[in-house]
Amino acid sequence: MDFTKQLNTDKLPKHIAIIMDGNGRWAKKQGLLRMAGHQEGTTAVRETVEACAKIGIKNLTLYAFSTENWNRPKIEVRTLMKLLVSSLKKEIKTLMNNNIKLNAIGCLKNLPEKAQKELQEVISKTSENNHMTLTLALSYGSREELINCFQEINKAIQDKEITVEQIDENTIQKHLYTKNLPDVDLLIRTSGEQRISNFLLWQIAYAELYFTQTLWPDFRKEDLVEAIVNYQNRERRFGKTSEQLS
Repeated sequence: MDFTKQLNTDKLPKHIAIIMDGNGRWAKKQGLLRMAGHQEGTTAVRETVEACAKIGIKNLTLYAFSTENWNRPKIEVRTLMKLLVSSLKKEIKTLMNNNIKLNAIGCLKNLPEKAQKELQEVISKTSENNHMTLTLALSYGSREELINCFQEINKAIQDKEITVEQIDENTIQKHLYTKNLPDVDLLIRTSGEQRISNFLLWQIAYAELYFTQTLWPDFRKEDLVEAIVNYQNRERRFGKTSEQLS
């Protein structure tokens, strides 16, 4: 069954962001170790990325590893980093076949050297692709991003490149990790949790939020389509009234 026929191609979100939650609970339900959930989650990533490319989504951002995730047990963090490296190696073919450009945001210098190297290699190899941009948020925290942004702007003021009076939304946008991406239209979080967890706080100012009970390893194309249909059935007013929009 082609679920994409339910979609209005004229009202597709330009940027979808996903908080991939529920790997650990999925593994627990199966009587498996947490890492089995993370491993199974890579299948959901592949299917979601391919589905977005097929549907025509231009930008997809996945919350892969937060700044707070460094506080998890060391063995889990090490295993997650190894999984990141192996996944990047495996998925280069998927990215190339679907003309997808890889991007990454976050404090990437905190990643293990091997992960940084593999990440940069895949980013370089896919840099000319232009059908879709896949952004991985790695060692990412929105508050840290905003602090970094304000520090950069402060330095620009001290260097007399701009004045305080010139600071506006565009100034802030230019100093965010996501400076080359549009604002998020649709934010999806799996597993039933209903919070943002320090993810793209500036960029989701007018995003539609969609929460699903589905655990991330079980998330498939039909779940993605359901979220987009829900998005398309909403009225996005951006502060205006319904009468103004009509």
